[in-house]
Amino acid sequence: MMVLSDNADALVGNGGQMDVGNMSSTGKTLLTTGHQQEPADMAIGTGTDEMDSDHLQEPKALMAASAASEDTFPTAIFMKLVMVRRKSGHPDEGLQEVLRGKLRILENDSGEVMALFSELSVRLLSVHSDEGVIMVTFKTFEEIWKFYTYYDLGFLGHCMENLLLDQVFWLSHLDDEDVGIEVLINEEALHLMYRGILMQEESFFAKCTENQVFESMSSGCELLLDQGHIHIFEPPSSGSEWTVQSLADGSRGSISKPALEPVIPFHQWFLKSCPENILMSTGEMVCEFPFQFAVGSCLAVVEYEGCGPDELSFERGDCVEIVGFLVSCFEWFVGKHAETGRVGLVKTSLVKPSESVNESSEFFLKGEDRSLFKDQCIEEETFHLIKKISQTDIGAVYKLDKLDIPDSPHISRQSSASSSNESDPMRKELQSKISVFLSGVKEPHVTPSVTQSEERQAEHGDSQPFSERRDSCFPVDSEDENNHSPDSFQSLLEFLNCSEYKQEFKDLYDFSLLFLHSMFQGFADDEELVSYLGLAREMARKKKSHWAQTRICFLLGKLCAKKYKFSQARVYFEEALSVAKEQFMDIFLLKAIYTNLGAIYLKQKNKDKYLTTFERIAAFLMGIPNYICSTEQEPEILKYILKKAVLAQNKVAEARTCFLLARLYTRLNQSQRALPFIERLQILAKEFSLISKEKPSDCYLALGQVYSEKYLPHLSVSSIKHASLHSSATFMDCLRGIGFVIENTPRLYSLGKCGISVPTQVAPYLRRALSFTVDREDQQPCQTLSLCLSQLHQRHSMFDKAIRYMHAVIDKKSWPVSSEAVNALIYLAWLYILNNQHHFALDILTSMLVSFSETCTDLQKGVVYNMSGIALKYSSDIKQAAESYQKAMHTCEFKHNQAIAQANFGFLCLHTGTRDLAELSLVKAVELFSELEDVTHEVNFITVLLELGQYYVSRMQLEKGRIYYEWAFLMAIKANLTDCQLQATRQLSHFYNTVYPNQAQCIIYNEYQLSLVRKAGDKNQEGEILETISQLYFSLGTERAYRSALEYTKRSLGIFIDLKKKEKEAYAWLQAGKIYHILQQNELVDLYIQVAQDCGVSTGDMYFNLELLELAGDVFFNGSLDRDKAILFYRDRALPIAMKTGNVRAQLRLSNKLVELLMQMKLYGDAVEHAQAALAISISLGEQLNERVAFHRLAAVYHCLRQYELAEHYYLKALSLCSSPLQFDEETLYYVKVYQTLGDMIFYDLKVKDFLILLSIIQIFIMQLPINIPFIQCCLSE
Repeated sequence: MMVLSDNADALVGNGGQMDVGNMSSTGKTLLTTGHQQEPADMAIGTGTDEMDSDHLQEPKALMAASAASEDTFPTAIFMKLVMVRRKSGHPDEGLQEVLRGKLRILENDSGEVMALFSELSVRLLSVHSDEGVIMVTFKTFEEIWKFYTYYDLGFLGHCMENLLLDQVFWLSHLDDEDVGIEVLINEEALHLMYRGILMQEESFFAKCTENQVFESMSSGCELLLDQGHIHIFEPPSSGSEWTVQSLADGSRGSISKPALEPVIPFHQWFLKSCPENILMSTGEMVCEFPFQFAVGSCLAVVEYEGCGPDELSFERGDCVEIVGFLVSCFEWFVGKHAETGRVGLVKTSLVKPSESVNESSEFFLKGEDRSLFKDQCIEEETFHLIKKISQTDIGAVYKLDKLDIPDSPHISRQSSASSSNESDPMRKELQSKISVFLSGVKEPHVTPSVTQSEERQAEHGDSQPFSERRDSCFPVDSEDENNHSPDSFQSLLEFLNCSEYKQEFKDLYDFSLLFLHSMFQGFADDEELVSYLGLAREMARKKKSHWAQTRICFLLGKLCAKKYKFSQARVYFEEALSVAKEQFMDIFLLKAIYTNLGAIYLKQKNKDKYLTTFERIAAFLMGIPNYICSTEQEPEILKYILKKAVLAQNKVAEARTCFLLARLYTRLNQSQRALPFIERLQILAKEFSLISKEKPSDCYLALGQVYSEKYLPHLSVSSIKHASLHSSATFMDCLRGIGFVIENTPRLYSLGKCGISVPTQVAPYLRRALSFTVDREDQQPCQTLSLCLSQLHQRHSMFDKAIRYMHAVIDKKSWPVSSEAVNALIYLAWLYILNNQHHFALDILTSMLVSFSETCTDLQKGVVYNMSGIALKYSSDIKQAAESYQKAMHTCEFKHNQAIAQANFGFLCLHTGTRDLAELSLVKAVELFSELEDVTHEVNFITVLLELGQYYVSRMQLEKGRIYYEWAFLMAIKANLTDCQLQATRQLSHFYNTVYPNQAQCIIYNEYQLSLVRKAGDKNQEGEILETISQLYFSLGTERAYRSALEYTKRSLGIFIDLKKKEKEAYAWLQAGKIYHILQQNELVDLYIQVAQDCGVSTGDMYFNLELLELAGDVFFNGSLDRDKAILFYRDRALPIAMKTGNVRAQLRLSNKLVELLMQMKLYGDAVEHAQAALAISISLGEQLNERVAFHRLAAVYHCLRQYELAEHYYLKALSLCSSPLQFDEETLYYVKVYQTLGDMIFYDLKVKDFLILLSIIQIFIMQLPINIPFIQCCLSE
């Protein structure tokens, strides 16, 4: 378990009690000495003991820290990660273990988690890999709001997938798309934490859960807080009284214990961001209309005469059709008189529902543009990008034979079924398919097709702005005397004096003042235009051209507002409303006048008028589709409308207003301001179950676009996944998804640091897009997508699937150019070679040479010859392979291809054992590569250098081998090729460790290799290299080296714990204990060795446990301190296991070690038993050397026990097992030593007569020796 400090930036240990018997809880504690206590403010709380979900259960280690009382709030929550099958919702236990392994790795390296969680607005506390849990916390309610938004939108699971699942996963599970990570959280605990954070705020918004009375601060009267209404509450600072403020009239009062429930985080953020003049107004329903968001028709309950041309007149009982929506919390709605057909504003309080009225969960108007996503021609760019990344040099550059070179990247050495039988059905089918394909390849031609931009224009219709297709333009020239005559305004007045809306009026109403340049020309500045329009206004008034006068007043008001002349602008807008004498037919004009007038009232803080005006604007926004934005202040007006919808708790009205705000901000190019409203809109759409009715891709695409702009790559990719892989997604949606994923890939922490340019995350989008191209007439997209998928699988050594996609490519009958067809076949042949299906590759290559003998270029022929040589080599046709390589060398003109062909010929010679010829070819290839300036061939160059270095090392030309290894290493560094650097450092490490031992150099290269592996994120290799470096330092034998070895051992131990490699973990614990023993830090030795034993027991492998216990005893046996502790491991622990498992050799080793230890401790009686056991085992094994040793040891024990007869007997038995004649000087010395021992026993403890007999025997023995040893002569003189 990994735990981070309160600010989530430092590793501080696991915060749990040490339990030596539990490896997972002990490991990180021992490795982070001095950091075993968690900060006091990191208490973990959940707020509930049980979760609704069966999978969401609190980890046992964390349950004790839950919140205990209602006054305390949790300071953290946990995220439970579960690998599930999305269709069934059931967890997958096999994949869940894979997920736990990924989490263990992140316990030590939290950088990736931190990068992701910074996007999710969450603070990381700890990772509990065994439970699949991540502990998080928050500091502000905004963080909770953002996090819960992402959770509600379903982004958390996708983000964790991008973080935890490796590149191969996306390809291996491409056929099983319902597998993924589900993130579960304790929502009740999150809500409690939200409440706790709000209590620390100065004030917050909450709704009353029951009717309450509070005392007014101004009047002292009692005021009522109605249940369900939202107010502002201020937590008590010193006393127990709360302060409450009503949003209806701003009155403030106090209350002791309010019954309240905080509003949701989005509403909290929105209401806090509203200006006070917008916030303080009633949000209650204005009438008792029984529907919150109604469609249909209603009946008038009273007679009403409209007060202006914008209001609808009707009699009691008249039927009024609702235009758009009737929202009960707004004072007005747009209605249409059923009999007269007139349209105008209707007060909501003056109607009642008819039988046809009903509640609407749909918040889009019919015919309304619902798009929030700014396309920006991304489809064409993405398709061109796919074509670019799928293009290869397969038809122009020879392939280097790396199939039998160890550790070559992207080369799999697993064997695949390859048949050399000509009658094999699979080969026959392939030959037939290739024949059909080759016969269908045509000469270059262009297939007529409609471009995507043309398709899009056809879909969306003619959207050309008026400014580009206008035919009406009015000159403004103040110096022209005729310009002031009545006739000079005739055309303008005729154009403007139209009661209904025309498309040409769009520029007039737009907030960007497009009419300045689209309708008028010749004016020097705005003042000149204002003067001109003023004259036109007077002329329209005189001619009673009311609609022309209305529109001119509107334009004058816009120009005055632009110059910040708000009072004058207000006069013009109010005149525009009063001029009309008949019903407004141009609703867009009416809405534009009210919007601009409301913006002026708002700036002048005229509360009564702007509130009244806003109510009318709300009616238009609820009833007019595709309205024209007429002022930059429109977002403030929409926020007022949204505020009323929120306070009235009208979710459908809230959804529509969020949509309008999001669309408005998007069109104003303020996408980041649109973001919260797009998120809320999508959440409400999900709540209304509109996903199945409407295509959700637009909102998710818009979110993905904004997240990408905000540099939030994980969220961007997650949004696009929702948009592009939904069942309603289109071909263009998939292309957009591919573009977004490729764009955001370098930003992803885990992929960007590895330099992955085309991630496998694009595979689902490619495959989905491919499914749309099956029935298209233009097959080029299908070929391009299939080729891209094949290359993705090939890069990850999934050759069977790569071949399958390439078969989909060649199944297409039509190709735009024959060269592309040739390249496709060459690539397919190469895939078969990589998959060890060499005869299939030869069939393709041979067919190509026959069919394309005339149309193939020399370069393509050379590529085919070179590839044929590789396939022939592994088909054991060495002669034909050599001939193919020679043809390839003679055919090619480019030096890099000549170098590759020379290298391949050299590899062929090495394969056949012709070393001298191989050396010449490889040296020639190196010379050719050295002359190249193009860096694209450096990978092949490095591969040849390494192979040549290995050749010289095998011939014991070590200096040459070292030079080539280091040359390759330097080339890899210069070209910044990580894989090649890794290959070179491995070769150099092996060279200095085994071939030409140099510990210092070996350590240097291993440490550099370690840095490369860490960059690549390969924890398995990192642990192995750390273990190797530790052993290298240990072998140096100095105190400083021992301490370095200890450091590397601990680092490897942490990784082995994370990876659940129990055996490696146990060895690392034991190695650390051994080093502590050498350093005489005895207080830690027993602890580390005990943990190693427990770790060994946890494996359940008795043979491994036996080996580990013996090694633990060896720590003390081979040392100079506490050697008696070895007896505990040998006799009491290891020996019983050895006897139980029947491991007689282990019993023999342990018995011999025990005899030596017991004799040193002078426990001769105990030593006899083990010496006899060793003797019995040695006899049973029938190995003479072991028997002789056992007899000698037993004799020595009896000698120490003064049982001389038995000692003499066993010494003589040992001598009898010696070989004759003697082969080594050591054997002679052994004889003499034993005879001397026997002589001493006889001389001092037995009869002298026997001693004289023994002395005679020794003299005869010595006289027969061919050597004269001074030591023996000394013994005889004694």
